[in-house]
Amino acid sequence: KHNLWSWVDGKYYIGFLVDVPRVNFVNFMTWDLVVEKNHLFCFVSDQNLCNLRGCCWSPQSDTSVPWCYFSSNHGYKMGGQVQSTPQVLLNRLSSPSLFGNDINTVLLTAEYQTQNRFRFKITDPQNKRFEVPHEHVGTFSGSAASNLKYKVDVQDNPFSIRVTRVSNGAVLFDTSIGPLVYANQFLQLSIKLPSSNIYGVGEHVHKQFQHDVNWKTWPMFSRDSAPSGNMDNLYGVQTFFLCLEDKSGASFGVFLMNSNAMEFALQPAPAVTYRTIGGILDFYVFLGDTPEQVVQEYVKLVGLPALPSYWALGFQLSRYDYGSLDEVKAVVERNRAVGLPYDVQYTDIDYMEARKDFTYDKVKFTDLPNFQRYLHDYGQKYVLILVSIYYYWGESKKVWINESDGVTPLVWPGRTVFPDFTSPTCTSWWVSECQEFYKEVPYDGLWIDMNEVANFVQGSSNGCKQNELNYPPYTPRILDRLLYSNTLCMDAVQNWGKQYDVHNLFGYSMTLSTQEAIKTIFPGKRSFLLTRSTFAGSGKYAGHWLGDNAATWDQLKWAIPGMLEFGLFGIPYIGADICGFFDDVSEELCRRWMQVGAFYPFSRNHNTELWFRKPQDPAYFGADSILVKTSKHYLNIRYTLLPYLYTLFYKAHTQGDTVARPVLHEFYSDEATWSVDKQFLWGPGLLISPVLDQVGFTGAKLSVRKQKTPLYLPADRMGLHLRGGYVFPTQQPAITTVASRKNPMGLIIALDDNEEATGELFWDDGESAPELKSGETLAIQCNYFIVSQNTLQLNVINNNYSDPNNLVFEEIKILGLQEELMTVTVLQNNVEQVSSHNITYNPTDKFAVIKGLQLDLGKSYSLRWTLGTRVSEKFDCYPSAGATKELCEQRGCTWEDTSGSGLNIPYCYYGSDNSYSISNVQYTASGLAANLTYTNTTARAFERSTSPISTLRLEVIYHSNDMLQFKIYDYANKRYEVPVPLNLPSTPTSSAEQRLYDVTLQTKPFGIQVRRRSTGTVIWDSQLPTFTFSDMFIQISTRLASQYLYGFGETEHTMYRRDMNWHTWGMFTRDQPPGYKLNSYGFQPFYMGLEEDGNAHGVLLLNSNGMDVTFQPTPALTYRTIGGILDFYVVLGPTPESVVQEYTALIGRPVLPPYWALGFQLCRYGYENDSEVAQLVEDMKAARIPYDVQYTDIDYMERQLDFTLSPQFAGLPNLVNKIREEGMRFIIILDPAISGNETNYLAYERGLQKDVFIKWPNSNEIVFGKVWPDYPNVQVNNTLDWDTQVELYRAYTAFPDFFRNSTAEWWATEIMEVYDNPRNASQSLKFDGIWIDMNEPSSFVHGAVWGCRDNELNNPPYVPVLGWREEGLAYKTLCMEGEQQLPDGTRVRHYDVHNLYGWSQTKPTLENITKERGIIVTRSTYPSSGKWSGHWLGDNTAAWNQLEKSIIGESTEKGLNHHETLHRLCRNWVWCANLPAFSSNSSLLSPDPRQDPVSWNSTFEDISRHVLNIRYSLLPYLYTLMYQANAHGSTVVRPLLHEFVEDRTTWDIQKQFLWGPALLISPVLEQGAVTVNAYLPNARWYDYHTYIGFRGEFRNLPAPIDHINLHIRGGHVLVQQSPANTTAYSRKNLLSLIVALNDSQLAEGQLYWDDGVRIGKCKDAHLHKKIPQSQHPQCANIVFLYFCGL
Repeated sequence: KHNLWSWVDGKYYIGFLVDVPRVNFVNFMTWDLVVEKNHLFCFVSDQNLCNLRGCCWSPQSDTSVPWCYFSSNHGYKMGGQVQSTPQVLLNRLSSPSLFGNDINTVLLTAEYQTQNRFRFKITDPQNKRFEVPHEHVGTFSGSAASNLKYKVDVQDNPFSIRVTRVSNGAVLFDTSIGPLVYANQFLQLSIKLPSSNIYGVGEHVHKQFQHDVNWKTWPMFSRDSAPSGNMDNLYGVQTFFLCLEDKSGASFGVFLMNSNAMEFALQPAPAVTYRTIGGILDFYVFLGDTPEQVVQEYVKLVGLPALPSYWALGFQLSRYDYGSLDEVKAVVERNRAVGLPYDVQYTDIDYMEARKDFTYDKVKFTDLPNFQRYLHDYGQKYVLILVSIYYYWGESKKVWINESDGVTPLVWPGRTVFPDFTSPTCTSWWVSECQEFYKEVPYDGLWIDMNEVANFVQGSSNGCKQNELNYPPYTPRILDRLLYSNTLCMDAVQNWGKQYDVHNLFGYSMTLSTQEAIKTIFPGKRSFLLTRSTFAGSGKYAGHWLGDNAATWDQLKWAIPGMLEFGLFGIPYIGADICGFFDDVSEELCRRWMQVGAFYPFSRNHNTELWFRKPQDPAYFGADSILVKTSKHYLNIRYTLLPYLYTLFYKAHTQGDTVARPVLHEFYSDEATWSVDKQFLWGPGLLISPVLDQVGFTGAKLSVRKQKTPLYLPADRMGLHLRGGYVFPTQQPAITTVASRKNPMGLIIALDDNEEATGELFWDDGESAPELKSGETLAIQCNYFIVSQNTLQLNVINNNYSDPNNLVFEEIKILGLQEELMTVTVLQNNVEQVSSHNITYNPTDKFAVIKGLQLDLGKSYSLRWTLGTRVSEKFDCYPSAGATKELCEQRGCTWEDTSGSGLNIPYCYYGSDNSYSISNVQYTASGLAANLTYTNTTARAFERSTSPISTLRLEVIYHSNDMLQFKIYDYANKRYEVPVPLNLPSTPTSSAEQRLYDVTLQTKPFGIQVRRRSTGTVIWDSQLPTFTFSDMFIQISTRLASQYLYGFGETEHTMYRRDMNWHTWGMFTRDQPPGYKLNSYGFQPFYMGLEEDGNAHGVLLLNSNGMDVTFQPTPALTYRTIGGILDFYVVLGPTPESVVQEYTALIGRPVLPPYWALGFQLCRYGYENDSEVAQLVEDMKAARIPYDVQYTDIDYMERQLDFTLSPQFAGLPNLVNKIREEGMRFIIILDPAISGNETNYLAYERGLQKDVFIKWPNSNEIVFGKVWPDYPNVQVNNTLDWDTQVELYRAYTAFPDFFRNSTAEWWATEIMEVYDNPRNASQSLKFDGIWIDMNEPSSFVHGAVWGCRDNELNNPPYVPVLGWREEGLAYKTLCMEGEQQLPDGTRVRHYDVHNLYGWSQTKPTLENITKERGIIVTRSTYPSSGKWSGHWLGDNTAAWNQLEKSIIGESTEKGLNHHETLHRLCRNWVWCANLPAFSSNSSLLSPDPRQDPVSWNSTFEDISRHVLNIRYSLLPYLYTLMYQANAHGSTVVRPLLHEFVEDRTTWDIQKQFLWGPALLISPVLEQGAVTVNAYLPNARWYDYHTYIGFRGEFRNLPAPIDHINLHIRGGHVLVQQSPANTTAYSRKNLLSLIVALNDSQLAEGQLYWDDGVRIGKCKDAHLHKKIPQSQHPQCANIVFLYFCGL
């Protein structure tokens, strides 16, 4: 026999059915088999007592698990139906009593009240027990619902009840886990739940929103107890909980309507147990498809929440014990003065006379009757407190709570009484008192407190009687385990019943009475009501705050779960005391609390003065404090969003929605959200992520793609995110809502992935009460916003309210627009309206702003917009030559002929997003990783080897606080990566708190965004349509922070700043003299970018394949490379100089050259013999021109063969020895190409033996080219054209592979045998440095002597924009299929490492010159080449424009090539060239004339001597700069912007430069000029020649032929030394100082000094000296030096 629910006469009851075949019966596990997590505590911990109670005993290792638990002998079984009623009796099973007075027969009634709501209650059929007299929750009078979403099953013996979800059969509510216990003063029912996702019940401090089910018991009994970390019962009682079943969102709620003291116990079954000590068991079960629906069902039962007055959503200030009204006004005034948005001011009980309700202190608060008017004049409101105690003046009113003997209890101040708000008489009295006091002291709202009810004695002044009410057989685990502790005796009598039964209803009843007072005082208005003690349904009339918290970081955290719980309870107007009630608050804690408190639905800062606590209103911390600034910032955001918040409250009021919403309510399918309680939402759309930890910089951010990521939140910031798919109504903020409600309105449209959004706006007068008399219509507006297909519909319904301020929507922001908003059309009733709006679009953050709209609130409109692409946003989709409309469209791109623009605007440009998206993002403390997946959403015509790789890997590493790396590669197939080592920490050293940057990933389409934290400036943003990654074509673009970008090379640039007007520059090392847009010798894929505020950053792409970069005015930059991977490094500066320092720290600091290398150097290609060189040396000595280094070019070699000596230079070894004895130095040249047509040529033969040459792949054949070496035994006819000479006379040359270890050994041997010739010592050349040339590598035939063999590598699908692009990559160099071998044996194609050839040669060259610090000068460079060498700008031309371009390129090489050098040009070049760091004079062979200083006339000699003497005088300063570059990465030749970045004029200065920070050089760069228009930034400057000081901006300075303008910057000390013919002699001369005082009469400088040649560094190499005015510069003969290494 089984019992089932049946339906009879609209009621459901239990009948008896026998063997019904179609019924699904429930199989219940026997009690003995229940696992420990299902044990239910039997209330004793002693085995003997346990046995006496008929319970089971089982000791456990875990003491939290009950050892004594119920057996199956306890409970009830089904009895029979009561005659003529749909009710069923339950009879108690025979078992020992737990607490006595068991009720043997109870009555069960059930009601299917709605589709989603089921009720059952268990009562005593013989004796009426107390039932809560609730306003809303009572007898059900409706008919039973149909189409139920739940099913109810029962078991008869022992009795249990089970509720199942019909849709999936899931068991939601199952009481079979434990017995029903029903005694007079102890009732218990346990419920097995389907999941542990349990939320609710209160009021407590729940440290987490999701309940801990590990054997936790929470008491419920209203109590005046401050929140703490203990499991104490607090102010109110809320018996409702919600259970999320699974990821579908299906949820249900349980509510017990009972007002007695009780417990709520959780256990890991999962199960919960309600234990109460009185009343009845009256349960409601609510079903919903989502958690939000469950809350809606619950609040519809207990009472929908109140709609607060609009002003009540403003910020509010309060304090207990201001002391006087003057102090209150001082607080008001100082917060007004700082411009704080602020609507409400409170006074606490200190305004009263002796703390008595309905009185005020006539001394300290004399002017209180006028205080409301004072606030109203500023648009503010006044709220005062009333407490639940009253001064006892007699019994005439008969409205008090009485003890059983009729004596009233005692509280403060003195003998006081407690109104019985359950009595209609008391309510009338209370309304009258409130009304009369309002007439005396006007106010705008009421705050009711101490209504738990609080009592400062135990029970009453007479104590409490010894009876079962004050001392029941079971006392729940309440604070003090004493029912009348800090409250009334339980036998006190109220109209509704004994205090034992109605205690928890005191705050609720006071709320009802106070609401009646508000209705009387403010007829037709909502006013304001705030209560401390709550019960189910309190939210219909009142808001709540979380009580007397403390100023601790824990309480800041705990407030969020508390707010979210009261949202579940139907009390959405909820908040915590911002900055804490008790204890002094720190500035940091209060700042963080003000940030999050700006988003509490009820936002009030409140604390106590007790025990001399400091004030904590924002202005107290200072008008300029971060706290005030951040408070204003976030309160302005709050006030901006008040229309959205008000609409949320309207939806709460009309349908029961939550306002402060748990994240899981919107994202229940994501399990990670089930425990999120350090973030919350406003409604569905605004995510609030506050900082809740001390010295906190991060909060856990839940991204739109289900990932947690660190979020940088500095002192003044918290996390706010708008959810795509929603429209947020806004209004321009003001300092009060009275003012803000007059301001224009707006919309923020956050588009979702489908570019759609919806939203609502409720609007009324903000204060009228929603309760209406029969026939009245509520004056409201409801606006609905729908965005779809580039159209916004503003639809108005229920429009019977007209705002008196004639409000209009003026501004609409649309977030998430992937294309630019081009046009907007406004329509009303499908008729286009005249609109004078304007549109701006932010391509970095993908949003548009429409301003100047005039859309009347209350009218319906349509806004239609078109999207498109600005010219500056056109990214080239066909960068190859030969683009046509047909080819363009085959790639899915857009074609538009812009030939008339005069710019290189691409005809073919992208019209859609890139086809990569991100998935599987994994965050770590030091970075992130993700997969990039190609989704072919648009047509593309892919060529061979350019088909996109389907899956890529992205890695982002936060190496240091100022440097990060992001790398994109094919993890399925290993690709070539650049073998250049960088200085990276072995493990990242950055910290989340200190990083200068934040990285954000855009998921679809893929993009990386790097943002500077301190300013929010985006410095890298690659969410652009260009990204593609294939085998032989990789492309990525980024938006730039400004138009100011510097770097990339090596190419001849006409400007130091890159021209952003559609210019493309190729990078591919080639023997190419400087020429416009011609790729030259080196490869430098690094740039420095300036941001609009003057901050700077740098970006390195570590890729060595052929590449080009396109600059466009977006501003944006596009990289295209034809191999390898994308491996970016970003340094954050923030100054230009620190960018260079961070970059060189990454790639390696520049080499410190020997001191002599800073002297003047002479060279010429075409010296006839050693005698000509010897004569030059003598002439220079005779002219007394300082001169340290002599070179010889390849003409010193025999037939241009490396490591040989021409007969014409047989005397060179002796000459070198001679000049070195005289203090000079000598440098030789070496080219890499080795002739293969010689006999007995050891260099080639030993190279073959060592296997050092580049070969064809999979072959032993050497790749032969032709360079300078001639065939043996030929006579060269120089009258023939170049190509003929190459064909007839140039030998086949092999190219060493400098990556190989064997090559380094071979190269060392060959070099050392030049230095120490083992076969003929007289031919030993004692060189001091080596000049390595032609190492791009250069070849005079294209590719190889017999041509190249792999057409695809030499003519790849995409050839970068290079000089002679049509000739392919092998033009003037080797075939790309040539094979090289890395030191680890890895074989690589020349295609990949071509641009590293010069780099690979440099290090082994430096390591094999001399044992002293020698010098290497290389023509071909790559990042980090500077660790071993210097560089010159190659074979430039004797032309005036080359003089200027040498400054742009920061070179010092003088004119060289096939043009006659003009006398004046050379003189000016002498002035300019002898002031950069590397100073040399080199020219070409005859018939071009010599251009050395002694080849002209005595005037030229004098000029040269003069300028070189200046250089040599300043060499100590220059050497110090070189040391700083070597030690710290500083620049030597320095752009003005590096020192004066705050001056934007310097960002474009390229005709002047600095030596370090202190010496400004302003040369003449134009033919015929005798003046220089020089820019002198804002500093004190001194003319180097006259010492005359001045300051200014642009100045027209005289520049006669024998003069260069030099200026010393005030504030610096320059160390000088008397010059001499060589540095060997000048270093012996006296040192002196030039002290240039700044405006503060201070100066400082540094000197680094060592012997100038030894390898190693000085430990103490700095000099810092401040020289006060009293030490006159002429007396500065003091030398502050550190000598080392001598």
